[in-house]
Amino acid sequence: MLPPLLDAIIDRALAEDLGSGDVTSEAVVGSETRAVARAVAKQPLVSAGAEVFARVFYRVDAGVRVERLVEDGVSVAAGAVLWVAEGRARTLLAAERTALNFAQRLCGIATLTARFVAAIPAGSSLRIVDTRKTTPGLRALERAAVRAGGGRNHRDNLGTAILIKDNHVALAGGIAPAIAQARSRATHVTRVEVEVDTLAQLDEALAAGAEVVLLDNFTNPEVEEAVRRTRGRALVEVSGGVTLERIPELARLGADIVSVGALTHSARAADISLQIEPLA
Repeated sequence: MLPPLLDAIIDRALAEDLGSGDVTSEAVVGSETRAVARAVAKQPLVSAGAEVFARVFYRVDAGVRVERLVEDGVSVAAGAVLWVAEGRARTLLAAERTALNFAQRLCGIATLTARFVAAIPAGSSLRIVDTRKTTPGLRALERAAVRAGGGRNHRDNLGTAILIKDNHVALAGGIAPAIAQARSRATHVTRVEVEVDTLAQLDEALAAGAEVVLLDNFTNPEVEEAVRRTRGRALVEVSGGVTLERIPELARLGADIVSVGALTHSARAADISLQIEPLA
């Protein structure tokens, strides 16, 4: 992200947490006391969010020094020190919760994504992608965390790709009319993707020229038949409640893409602590 956009996100989060200041730290910690803070992984995880973690401290006090010992996308064991911040103790305490909130969220997403990617059998070209089911205002950060975990990103927003879903079909009067209208507006570099709920809809979408088909809540046998009907005519994306356990089988069946909303909407926050010690 561009620094001004990232800083705007951080500033909102800091304003939410700091409010009128940190009265506890101001009461019990000397204004000139200096300290070092170490972000420690309390579980195995994939690192993500190093930049936002550092910039939280910089936004509170530009004099803080942050060292990144682990870059995004690196797997670490429990006990690993990810990043170290050094500066005024009050600054470290003021930024602690906001920095950890971002880091725990983003490392959790990267770690879950890595598990899905690791489930793809060797030699398969299957891609794991995210969806737009992201935390409002944090999409760019969460999508970066997906990439850190080895996943890919689906469309950034409604303006970056054509994806005809069930409500579009209902309002356009059917799959074929929806595709025809979309193709009339699409540029030469834009694919038209269509969500289908049944094999009959799949046949209709293929006949109308869909270039990507999204199989919504298809069972494995249905996916196998859909791949058989589609092979060579369009890319096949599988979506809708896809679990980690299904990934090897979906790869074997020949799906090209699996989109998983859970990567961002259901990832468990990683367990990371910030250990602060005074400097002599």
